[in-house]
Amino acid sequence: MSKLPSDFYLKEDVVELSRELIGKVICSNIDGKLCKAIITETEAYAGVVDKASHAYKGRRTNRTEIMYAGGGVAYVYLCYGIHYLFNVVSNVEGIPHAVLIRGIYPLHNSDQMLRRRKAASFKKELFNGPAKVTQALGISISHNGIDLIGDQIWIEDHQFSIDPSDIETTTRIGIDYAEEDAKLPYRFFLKNDLKKFGD
Repeated sequence: MSKLPSDFYLKEDVVELSRELIGKVICSNIDGKLCKAIITETEAYAGVVDKASHAYKGRRTNRTEIMYAGGGVAYVYLCYGIHYLFNVVSNVEGIPHAVLIRGIYPLHNSDQMLRRRKAASFKKELFNGPAKVTQALGISISHNGIDLIGDQIWIEDHQFSIDPSDIETTTRIGIDYAEEDAKLPYRFFLKNDLKKFGD
């Protein structure tokens, strides 16, 4: 296993990168608790040309400014005033592409992730939404802008064998405001059973 290098995040095609993140392992070392989970669901957001993106038409605010950084940093924002959502910023500086991490499968220290989710036993539904992801991994707004090759949040390649046929491609969720862009096939999720990877 190895930490993804910084140039992994500089790819021009955010949709391709979103798909490539399926099966990779997101890691957090927060409050002295190391947790690792397989990324099972992602959504791509293609910057200034994507009506669903916070950076559509080059929009720049205090919140979105981090999206214009070079790829390989975290974009964490507050949704509905209660939920934190974690995104991987990609592409070169000045191009605000990002991938939303929507679902995970616990791989290491699942007990800690369950405690954060206030659950006693594993159910897939505990980890199948972006707000659930951040809660399980201990991610908050304080992690906005951190380097993803650092020692708090990073992504590893464990060389898991994921059959391409096990990755489903669909439209994104909850973005009806994006009009025709809501129909773009920018969401990916893993269909297969991940119990074989264990904790």
